Amino acid sequence: MSQTAIFWPMIALTFLICCVYAVVFLRRREAVTSGQATPRDFKLPLKEPEASATAIRNLINLYELPMLFYVVCLSLYAVNGATLLAVILAWCFVASRIAHTIVHVTSNQLSLRQPLFVIGFILNGALWVMLALHLALPPVG
Repeated sequence: MSQTAIFWPMIALTFLICCVYAVVFLRRREAVTSGQATPRDFKLPLKEPEASATAIRNLINLYELPMLFYVVCLSLYAVNGATLLAVILAWCFVASRIAHTIVHVTSNQLSLRQPLFVIGFILNGALWVMLALHLALPPVG
């Protein structure tokens, strides 16, 4: 497997972020056209309509934990540690973020959202442990 395989989950996560930006745009536009908000309301969004507020909060989430994901993926690549297991964990992390986003921007059901976040948190942590082990342990053979 090529070390560059670790980039595909990063690309997929970036695509998810772009999709959430589109959701924010569409929901804000709908809020304006339906009269729930005015364009001025978004200058300093203290009065964000609920539909776009959940999408905005999800977008913020996609710049928190995933930032650590990007760093660990790039680090694994840089030290030749992007193993098959690392790539699988990276894809699982992306899947957890996709599921978290779907729940967040639809039902926003915390009882579903929280476990999905925790799964992603654990997967991200596992990637960091893999990086630490790769750096600490000499190569076999």
